[in-house]
Amino acid sequence: MTRHARPQLLAVAAVALFLAAGCSTIASQPTVPPVSSVEPSASAAPSESHPPEASYPPGCPTKQPAALPAGQTRTVTISTSKGTIVIKVEGALSPIAAGNFVALAECGYYNGVIFHRIVPNFVLQGGDGTYGREPNVSLDYAGFGGAPYTIQDEPVTAKYLRGTVAMARTSKPNSVTSQFFIVLSDSAESALGSPQADNYQIIGHVTSGMSAVDAIAAMPNSGSPYNLATSPVAMDKVAVTTP
Repeated sequence: MTRHARPQLLAVAAVALFLAAGCSTIASQPTVPPVSSVEPSASAAPSESHPPEASYPPGCPTKQPAALPAGQTRTVTISTSKGTIVIKVEGALSPIAAGNFVALAECGYYNGVIFHRIVPNFVLQGGDGTYGREPNVSLDYAGFGGAPYTIQDEPVTAKYLRGTVAMARTSKPNSVTSQFFIVLSDSAESALGSPQADNYQIIGHVTSGMSAVDAIAAMPNSGSPYNLATSPVAMDKVAVTTP
């Protein structure tokens, strides 16, 4: 399965502490060397920065799934060792991105996948299917992987406030795959919502379980600029229900 040559990041100009780092998180993403669970690699970026291949769950989409209509919502429940996170996904916010997230959650793509990036007081990011389901895979390329397709961009009409859930992307147009992030603080809006930031399609918000999100975000990370989780927490089970 072909992977992106660069990780999806949160590089919102120089303002975002971690964003400009180099991981599939939230914003524009500069070319970066492979990352380690402890510290950035001191070597130059390899000619081909591909993460290890991971199995893709049968029945999961291989191209952009159907959009979630504007009048519809879904409840996505993420069970973790730190507690349960409940997300209300709204088609009215970003129909294409919302439909993509729901389709991947329904087919089991996120089951066992970790939250690989922690930027305190900013965002918690996960959804790289290379990490969690596959045994003995190092975090050297965490943030480089995703579903084997991309989706179309959409305008962002809401704010990136605490509890907001949005899709990670690279600086390239139409580069969203499976990675997503949860905003940890209202102060993130100044960076993520700035005119210089890339559009991170907002798909919903956490309705309960921010205490679990905070507990995961309090786990150790490698520090700036990559902020990789050094004791990553997995999404043990992700389920979708229709209200």
